[in-house]
Amino acid sequence: MEITKFIFLSLSFALFIGVVNCIDFTEKDLATDDSLWDLYERWRSHHTVSRDLGEKQKRFNVFKYNVNHIHRVNQMDKPYKLKLNEFADMTNHEFRAGFDSKILHFRMLKGERRRTPFMHEKTANPPPSIDWRKNGAVNPIKNQGQCGSCWAFSTIVGVEGINKIKTNNLISLSEQELVDCESDNQGCNGGLMENAYEYIKETGGVTTEQLYPYFARDDRCDVSKRNSPAVKIDGYENIPANDENALLRAVANQPVSIAIDASGLNFQFYSEGVFNGVCGTELNHGVAIVGYGTTQEGTNYWIVRNSWGTGWGEQGYIRMQRGANAPEGLCGLAMDASYPIKASSDNPKSVAKDEL
Repeated sequence: MEITKFIFLSLSFALFIGVVNCIDFTEKDLATDDSLWDLYERWRSHHTVSRDLGEKQKRFNVFKYNVNHIHRVNQMDKPYKLKLNEFADMTNHEFRAGFDSKILHFRMLKGERRRTPFMHEKTANPPPSIDWRKNGAVNPIKNQGQCGSCWAFSTIVGVEGINKIKTNNLISLSEQELVDCESDNQGCNGGLMENAYEYIKETGGVTTEQLYPYFARDDRCDVSKRNSPAVKIDGYENIPANDENALLRAVANQPVSIAIDASGLNFQFYSEGVFNGVCGTELNHGVAIVGYGTTQEGTNYWIVRNSWGTGWGEQGYIRMQRGANAPEGLCGLAMDASYPIKASSDNPKSVAKDEL
Protein backbone atom coordinates (compact mmCIF):
# COMPACT_ATOMS: atom_id res chain seq x y z
CA MET A 1 0.00 0.00 0.00
CA GLU A 2 2.79 2.45 0.89
CA ILE A 3 4.64 1.67 -2.35
CA THR A 4 1.51 2.24 -4.37
CA LYS A 5 0.85 5.53 -2.54
CA PHE A 6 4.38 6.70 -3.28
CA ILE A 7 4.14 5.78 -6.93
CA PHE A 8 1.18 7.93 -7.64
CA LEU A 9 2.39 10.85 -5.56
CA SER A 10 5.56 10.75 -7.64
CA LEU A 11 3.63 10.82 -10.87
CA SER A 12 1.60 13.82 -9.64
CA PHE A 13 -0.99 15.57 -11.75
CA ALA A 14 1.19 15.26 -14.84
CA LEU A 15 0.60 11.50 -15.00
CA PHE A 16 -3.14 11.82 -14.66
CA ILE A 17 -3.58 14.10 -17.67
CA GLY A 18 -0.65 12.76 -19.67
CA VAL A 19 2.48 14.60 -20.75
CA VAL A 20 3.08 15.07 -24.46
CA ASN A 21 6.75 16.06 -24.40
CA CYS A 22 9.71 14.27 -22.87
CA ILE A 23 13.06 15.52 -21.64
CA ASP A 24 15.87 14.93 -24.12
CA PHE A 25 19.46 14.46 -22.99
CA THR A 26 22.94 14.01 -24.46
CA GLU A 27 26.10 12.24 -23.35
CA LYS A 28 27.22 15.55 -21.85
CA ASP A 29 24.32 15.31 -19.40
CA LEU A 30 25.60 11.89 -18.29
CA ALA A 31 29.22 12.90 -17.85
CA THR A 32 29.19 13.71 -14.12
CA ASP A 33 26.89 13.50 -11.12
CA ASP A 34 26.56 17.28 -11.26
CA SER A 35 25.37 17.24 -14.86
CA LEU A 36 23.04 14.33 -14.06
CA TRP A 37 21.66 16.27 -11.11
CA ASP A 38 20.95 19.20 -13.43
CA LEU A 39 19.16 16.81 -15.79
CA TYR A 40 17.17 15.42 -12.86
CA GLU A 41 16.13 18.94 -11.82
CA ARG A 42 14.99 19.65 -15.39
CA TRP A 43 13.00 16.43 -15.38
CA ARG A 44 11.42 17.25 -12.01
CA SER A 45 10.44 20.70 -13.18
CA HIS A 46 8.97 19.33 -16.41
CA HIS A 47 6.85 16.77 -14.56
CA THR A 48 6.02 19.04 -11.60
CA VAL A 49 7.53 16.68 -9.04
CA SER A 50 8.32 18.02 -5.56
CA ARG A 51 10.54 16.22 -3.02
CA ASP A 52 12.20 16.92 0.29
CA LEU A 53 15.99 16.78 0.18
CA GLY A 54 16.32 13.24 1.56
CA GLU A 55 13.76 11.80 -0.82
CA LYS A 56 15.30 13.70 -3.73
CA GLN A 57 18.66 12.03 -3.17
CA LYS A 58 17.09 8.57 -3.06
CA ARG A 59 15.07 9.26 -6.19
CA PHE A 60 18.08 10.75 -7.95
CA ASN A 61 19.94 7.45 -7.58
CA VAL A 62 17.02 5.63 -9.21
CA PHE A 63 16.82 8.29 -11.91
CA LYS A 64 20.56 7.98 -12.59
CA TYR A 65 20.25 4.21 -13.09
CA ASN A 66 17.27 4.60 -15.43
CA VAL A 67 18.87 7.35 -17.53
CA ASN A 68 21.98 5.25 -18.07
CA HIS A 69 19.83 2.25 -19.01
CA ILE A 70 17.86 4.31 -21.54
CA HIS A 71 21.10 5.62 -23.04
CA ARG A 72 22.65 2.15 -23.33
CA VAL A 73 19.60 0.66 -25.01
CA ASN A 74 19.27 3.54 -27.44
CA GLN A 75 22.90 2.99 -28.53
CA MET A 76 22.03 -0.56 -29.56
CA ASP A 77 20.69 -1.55 -32.96
CA LYS A 78 17.10 -2.15 -31.86
CA PRO A 79 13.95 -1.39 -33.85
CA TYR A 80 12.61 0.70 -30.98
CA LYS A 81 13.82 3.54 -28.78
CA LEU A 82 13.37 4.49 -25.14
CA LYS A 83 12.83 7.92 -23.59
CA LEU A 84 13.01 9.71 -20.28
CA ASN A 85 9.33 9.79 -19.38
CA GLU A 86 7.30 10.43 -16.21
CA PHE A 87 8.33 7.07 -14.73
CA ALA A 88 12.04 8.00 -14.67
CA ASP A 89 12.60 8.12 -10.90
CA MET A 90 10.72 4.90 -10.18
CA THR A 91 12.33 1.50 -9.83
CA ASN A 92 10.93 -1.17 -12.09
CA HIS A 93 9.36 -2.85 -9.05
CA GLU A 94 7.53 0.36 -8.12
CA PHE A 95 6.47 0.85 -11.72
CA ARG A 96 5.01 -2.67 -11.91
CA ALA A 97 3.13 -2.21 -8.64
CA GLY A 98 1.43 0.89 -10.02
CA PHE A 99 -0.41 -0.67 -12.98
CA ASP A 100 -0.68 -4.34 -12.00
CA SER A 101 -4.20 -5.49 -12.80
CA LYS A 102 -3.53 -9.01 -11.47
CA ILE A 103 -5.02 -10.53 -14.61
CA LEU A 104 -3.23 -13.83 -14.09
CA HIS A 105 -4.51 -13.93 -10.50
CA PHE A 106 -8.10 -13.28 -11.58
CA ARG A 107 -7.78 -15.86 -14.34
CA MET A 108 -6.80 -18.50 -11.78
CA LEU A 109 -9.75 -17.50 -9.58
CA LYS A 110 -12.22 -17.64 -12.47
CA GLY A 111 -10.81 -20.84 -13.92
CA GLU A 112 -10.10 -21.67 -17.54
CA ARG A 113 -11.23 -19.28 -20.22
CA ARG A 114 -14.78 -19.87 -21.33
CA ARG A 115 -15.05 -21.55 -24.72
CA THR A 116 -17.10 -19.38 -27.02
CA PRO A 117 -17.86 -19.25 -30.72
CA PHE A 118 -15.38 -17.27 -32.81
CA MET A 119 -17.42 -15.48 -35.44
CA HIS A 120 -14.37 -14.04 -37.19
CA GLU A 121 -12.92 -17.49 -37.90
CA LYS A 122 -14.20 -17.40 -41.47
CA THR A 123 -12.84 -13.96 -42.25
CA ALA A 124 -11.16 -14.50 -45.60
CA ASN A 125 -8.32 -12.39 -46.92
CA PRO A 126 -8.02 -9.84 -44.09
CA PRO A 127 -6.45 -6.60 -45.31
CA PRO A 128 -2.65 -6.29 -45.09
CA SER A 129 -3.10 -3.44 -42.62
CA ILE A 130 -5.85 -1.70 -40.69
CA ASP A 131 -5.94 1.17 -38.23
CA TRP A 132 -9.23 1.65 -36.42
CA ARG A 133 -8.07 5.10 -35.32
CA LYS A 134 -8.15 6.22 -38.96
CA ASN A 135 -11.58 4.64 -39.31
CA GLY A 136 -12.89 6.81 -36.47
CA ALA A 137 -13.55 3.93 -34.09
CA VAL A 138 -11.10 4.91 -31.34
CA ASN A 139 -11.38 7.79 -28.88
CA PRO A 140 -8.41 9.92 -27.73
CA ILE A 141 -5.96 8.31 -25.31
CA LYS A 142 -7.08 8.16 -21.68
CA ASN A 143 -5.10 7.66 -18.47
CA GLN A 144 -5.90 5.22 -15.68
CA GLY A 145 -3.89 7.33 -13.22
CA GLN A 146 -3.67 6.12 -9.63
CA CYS A 147 -5.74 2.99 -10.09
CA GLY A 148 -5.07 -0.54 -11.36
CA SER A 149 -8.09 -0.31 -13.65
CA CYS A 150 -6.49 -1.12 -17.01
CA TRP A 151 -9.02 -3.97 -17.40
CA ALA A 152 -11.81 -1.35 -17.52
CA PHE A 153 -9.99 0.79 -20.10
CA SER A 154 -9.30 -2.25 -22.28
CA THR A 155 -12.97 -3.26 -22.13
CA ILE A 156 -14.24 0.23 -22.95
CA VAL A 157 -12.01 0.47 -26.05
CA GLY A 158 -13.68 -2.69 -27.35
CA VAL A 159 -17.20 -1.42 -26.65
CA GLU A 160 -16.57 2.07 -28.05
CA GLY A 161 -15.10 0.49 -31.18
CA ILE A 162 -17.87 -1.97 -31.96
CA ASN A 163 -20.51 0.67 -31.24
CA LYS A 164 -18.91 2.98 -33.79
CA ILE A 165 -18.71 0.18 -36.34
CA LYS A 166 -22.37 -0.79 -35.85
CA THR A 167 -23.96 2.64 -35.34
CA ASN A 168 -21.45 5.10 -36.82
CA ASN A 169 -21.50 6.78 -33.39
CA LEU A 170 -18.25 7.18 -31.44
CA ILE A 171 -19.19 7.75 -27.80
CA SER A 172 -16.76 8.13 -24.91
CA LEU A 173 -17.91 5.59 -22.32
CA SER A 174 -17.38 5.31 -18.58
CA GLU A 175 -14.51 3.28 -17.14
CA GLN A 176 -15.50 4.55 -13.70
CA GLU A 177 -18.84 2.76 -13.89
CA LEU A 178 -16.99 -0.51 -14.36
CA VAL A 179 -14.57 0.30 -11.52
CA ASP A 180 -17.40 1.12 -9.10
CA CYS A 181 -20.18 -1.23 -10.16
CA GLU A 182 -18.69 -4.41 -11.69
CA SER A 183 -18.64 -6.68 -8.63
CA ASP A 184 -16.81 -9.67 -10.17
CA ASN A 185 -13.69 -7.52 -10.53
CA GLN A 186 -11.99 -5.47 -7.82
CA GLY A 187 -11.89 -1.95 -9.21
CA CYS A 188 -8.48 -0.36 -8.69
CA ASN A 189 -7.16 -3.74 -7.50
CA GLY A 190 -7.56 -5.39 -10.87
CA GLY A 191 -9.86 -7.60 -12.88
CA LEU A 192 -10.66 -9.37 -16.15
CA MET A 193 -12.04 -7.87 -19.32
CA GLU A 194 -14.48 -10.73 -19.88
CA ASN A 195 -16.08 -10.08 -16.47
CA ALA A 196 -16.60 -6.48 -17.55
CA TYR A 197 -18.12 -7.53 -20.87
CA GLU A 198 -20.51 -9.83 -19.00
CA TYR A 199 -21.50 -6.98 -16.69
CA ILE A 200 -22.26 -4.62 -19.59
CA LYS A 201 -24.43 -7.25 -21.24
CA GLU A 202 -26.32 -8.23 -18.08
CA THR A 203 -27.00 -4.66 -16.87
CA GLY A 204 -28.23 -3.46 -20.25
CA GLY A 205 -25.28 -1.30 -21.23
CA VAL A 206 -22.70 1.20 -20.00
CA THR A 207 -23.13 4.94 -19.58
CA THR A 208 -21.09 7.85 -20.94
CA GLU A 209 -17.83 9.25 -19.63
CA GLN A 210 -19.50 12.63 -19.24
CA LEU A 211 -22.31 11.31 -17.04
CA TYR A 212 -20.04 9.06 -14.94
CA PRO A 213 -16.55 10.61 -15.17
CA TYR A 214 -13.31 8.91 -14.22
CA PHE A 215 -11.77 9.68 -10.81
CA ALA A 216 -8.99 7.05 -10.64
CA ARG A 217 -10.21 5.60 -7.35
CA ASP A 218 -12.70 3.09 -6.03
CA ASP A 219 -16.05 4.53 -5.04
CA ARG A 220 -19.57 3.38 -4.28
CA CYS A 221 -21.58 2.47 -7.37
CA ASP A 222 -23.78 5.37 -8.42
CA VAL A 223 -26.92 3.49 -9.38
CA SER A 224 -28.65 6.54 -10.84
CA LYS A 225 -25.82 6.98 -13.33
CA ARG A 226 -25.50 3.25 -13.97
CA ASN A 227 -29.19 3.12 -14.83
CA SER A 228 -28.67 5.53 -17.74
CA PRO A 229 -26.86 3.29 -20.25
CA ALA A 230 -25.74 4.76 -23.55
CA VAL A 231 -24.36 1.68 -25.34
CA LYS A 232 -25.33 -1.95 -25.01
CA ILE A 233 -23.64 -5.12 -26.24
CA ASP A 234 -24.99 -8.59 -26.84
CA GLY A 235 -22.09 -10.44 -25.24
CA TYR A 236 -18.48 -11.22 -25.99
CA GLU A 237 -16.31 -13.88 -27.59
CA ASN A 238 -12.89 -15.16 -26.64
CA ILE A 239 -10.30 -15.49 -29.39
CA PRO A 240 -8.59 -18.91 -29.54
CA ALA A 241 -5.56 -18.71 -27.28
CA ASN A 242 -2.00 -18.63 -28.64
CA ASP A 243 -3.10 -18.01 -32.22
CA GLU A 244 -1.94 -14.71 -33.76
CA ASN A 245 -3.62 -15.61 -37.05
CA ALA A 246 -6.98 -15.80 -35.26
CA LEU A 247 -6.15 -12.54 -33.50
CA LEU A 248 -5.45 -10.92 -36.87
CA ARG A 249 -8.82 -11.99 -38.26
CA ALA A 250 -10.55 -10.49 -35.22
CA VAL A 251 -8.66 -7.17 -35.36
CA ALA A 252 -9.47 -6.92 -39.08
CA ASN A 253 -13.10 -6.58 -37.95
CA GLN A 254 -12.94 -4.58 -34.71
CA PRO A 255 -10.70 -3.40 -31.83
CA VAL A 256 -9.80 -6.25 -29.46
CA SER A 257 -9.05 -6.42 -25.73
CA ILE A 258 -5.84 -8.24 -24.81
CA ALA A 259 -3.72 -8.96 -21.74
CA ILE A 260 0.06 -8.61 -21.74
CA ASP A 261 3.10 -8.77 -19.52
CA ALA A 262 4.09 -5.09 -19.36
CA SER A 263 6.60 -5.40 -16.54
CA GLY A 264 9.90 -5.01 -18.40
CA LEU A 265 12.22 -2.03 -17.91
CA ASN A 266 12.27 -1.36 -21.66
CA PHE A 267 8.48 -1.38 -21.73
CA GLN A 268 8.52 1.16 -18.91
CA PHE A 269 10.49 3.63 -21.03
CA TYR A 270 9.27 2.71 -24.53
CA SER A 271 9.21 5.72 -26.84
CA GLU A 272 8.85 4.72 -30.50
CA GLY A 273 9.41 2.01 -33.08
CA VAL A 274 8.40 -1.65 -33.16
CA PHE A 275 8.92 -3.11 -29.71
CA ASN A 276 10.46 -6.58 -29.64
CA GLY A 277 12.08 -6.42 -26.20
CA VAL A 278 12.44 -9.19 -23.66
CA CYS A 279 9.25 -9.84 -21.71
CA GLY A 280 7.48 -12.73 -20.06
CA THR A 281 3.94 -14.08 -20.12
CA GLU A 282 2.81 -13.28 -16.58
CA LEU A 283 -0.21 -11.30 -17.71
CA ASN A 284 -0.56 -8.17 -15.60
CA HIS A 285 -1.91 -5.41 -17.84
CA GLY A 286 -5.01 -4.96 -19.97
CA VAL A 287 -4.67 -3.03 -23.24
CA ALA A 288 -6.34 -3.11 -26.66
CA ILE A 289 -5.22 -3.85 -30.19
CA VAL A 290 -6.65 -1.26 -32.56
CA GLY A 291 -4.85 -2.24 -35.76
CA TYR A 292 -1.86 -3.84 -37.39
CA GLY A 293 0.57 -3.19 -40.21
CA THR A 294 4.07 -3.67 -41.62
CA THR A 295 6.99 -1.26 -41.65
CA GLN A 296 8.81 -0.32 -44.85
CA GLU A 297 11.57 -2.65 -43.69
CA GLY A 298 9.12 -5.55 -43.58
CA THR A 299 8.54 -5.86 -39.81
CA ASN A 300 5.00 -6.85 -38.91
CA TYR A 301 3.44 -5.12 -35.89
CA TRP A 302 0.32 -4.69 -33.81
CA ILE A 303 -0.98 -1.21 -32.90
CA VAL A 304 -1.62 -1.40 -29.16
CA ARG A 305 -3.51 1.27 -27.24
CA ASN A 306 -2.34 1.81 -23.67
CA SER A 307 -3.97 3.76 -20.82
CA TRP A 308 -0.98 5.67 -19.39
CA GLY A 309 -1.65 9.02 -21.07
CA THR A 310 -0.05 10.53 -24.16
CA GLY A 311 3.35 11.06 -22.52
CA TRP A 312 4.19 7.36 -22.79
CA GLY A 313 5.14 5.68 -26.06
CA GLU A 314 3.92 6.93 -29.42
CA GLN A 315 1.40 9.42 -28.03
CA GLY A 316 -0.01 6.69 -25.78
CA TYR A 317 0.39 3.77 -28.21
CA ILE A 318 2.99 1.06 -28.72
CA ARG A 319 3.70 -0.93 -31.85
CA MET A 320 4.49 -4.48 -30.79
CA GLN A 321 6.08 -7.14 -32.97
CA ARG A 322 3.53 -9.32 -34.74
CA GLY A 323 4.43 -12.92 -35.48
CA ALA A 324 6.91 -13.39 -32.65
CA ASN A 325 8.67 -16.72 -32.44
CA ALA A 326 6.29 -17.97 -29.75
CA PRO A 327 2.69 -19.17 -30.02
CA GLU A 328 1.58 -16.89 -27.18
CA GLY A 329 2.85 -13.81 -29.01
CA LEU A 330 5.20 -11.14 -27.71
CA CYS A 331 4.61 -10.49 -24.00
CA GLY A 332 1.76 -13.04 -24.10
CA LEU A 333 -0.48 -10.81 -26.23
CA ALA A 334 -2.24 -13.76 -27.89
CA MET A 335 -2.98 -15.66 -24.66
CA ASP A 336 -6.15 -13.96 -23.42
CA ALA A 337 -7.85 -11.85 -26.10
CA SER A 338 -11.55 -11.07 -26.41
CA TYR A 339 -14.00 -8.69 -28.06
CA PRO A 340 -17.61 -7.58 -27.58
CA ILE A 341 -20.50 -8.62 -29.81
CA LYS A 342 -23.09 -6.10 -30.91
CA ALA A 343 -25.58 -7.56 -33.32
CA SER A 344 -28.06 -4.69 -33.27
CA SER A 345 -27.50 -1.04 -34.10
CA ASP A 346 -29.90 0.23 -31.45
CA ASN A 347 -28.56 1.98 -28.36
CA PRO A 348 -30.62 1.45 -25.19
CA LYS A 349 -31.05 5.18 -24.82
CA SER A 350 -30.61 8.11 -27.17
CA VAL A 351 -27.55 10.16 -26.29
CA ALA A 352 -27.57 13.93 -26.52
CA LYS A 353 -24.84 15.55 -28.59
CA ASP A 354 -23.19 17.06 -25.52
CA GLU A 355 -22.75 13.58 -24.04
CA LEU A 356 -20.78 12.26 -27.02
